[in-house]
Amino acid sequence: MSEMRLVVVGAAGRMGRALVRAVTESSGARVSAAIEREGSEFLGKDAGELAGCGELGVPVTSDALTAFAAADGVLDFTAPKASLWFAELAAQARIVHVIGTTGWAQGEDEPLLAAARHARIVKSGNMSLGVNLLAALVKQAAKALDADFDIEVLEMHHKHKVDAPSGTALMLGEAAAKGRGISLEEHSVRARDGITGARTQGDIGFATLRGGSVIGEHSVIFASDSERLTLSHHAEDRQLFAKGAVKAALWAFEKKPGFYSMADVLGLSD
Repeated sequence: MSEMRLVVVGAAGRMGRALVRAVTESSGARVSAAIEREGSEFLGKDAGELAGCGELGVPVTSDALTAFAAADGVLDFTAPKASLWFAELAAQARIVHVIGTTGWAQGEDEPLLAAARHARIVKSGNMSLGVNLLAALVKQAAKALDADFDIEVLEMHHKHKVDAPSGTALMLGEAAAKGRGISLEEHSVRARDGITGARTQGDIGFATLRGGSVIGEHSVIFASDSERLTLSHHAEDRQLFAKGAVKAALWAFEKKPGFYSMADVLGLSD
């Protein structure tokens, strides 16, 4: 198999630079283009130099259409509106689209299903091997433990994160809901303030912490009157998400068009 040509969108951001580094450090892939918005101060600069991995001969550009047409895949950790546009371009080019974007509103990502008829889309709230294994364990635990065990999802991220709960927290909540055979939308509690009354049995609660430079910490707590089980994951380096995204792209390279998750990539799907 020839090297997979990958486009990194949002290439000058923290995750974009991490993605560039991850591609250059991987076997079987190379950075073919780096995209930033029109008017960005980084246009024309070398993507490798921005990422701290040396000159790649890949200048940052705003011409996504041309870049996608000459690529095999795109790595996308941007924003929902941008990801939807990139999904259209990926579908037109019939390439792989790995989406690590979070902060989706309810139903906002539905157009991705249409794009997946032509593109190979891998979308996940977290590209980490450990987190996706955690989600599988959460689902199993929720299935095994009855409703006497209350479920709470606790997450903490750096102070600059704009969405809450995190995409990973929601993914873990969804895993717990599937294990229980219930709808997360109907049983999710996102905030508690004032006189809330007693906790409703069957609810899945979320607690959000923000501060400092925390990359990502997630815990799912199963608490009964007599015991408590906690399943946790702590991210130590943002690079792990980038490496997972490259792994997902390489996995999807030979797949048929469709909508996939990291659970598919890692063989954790039911």
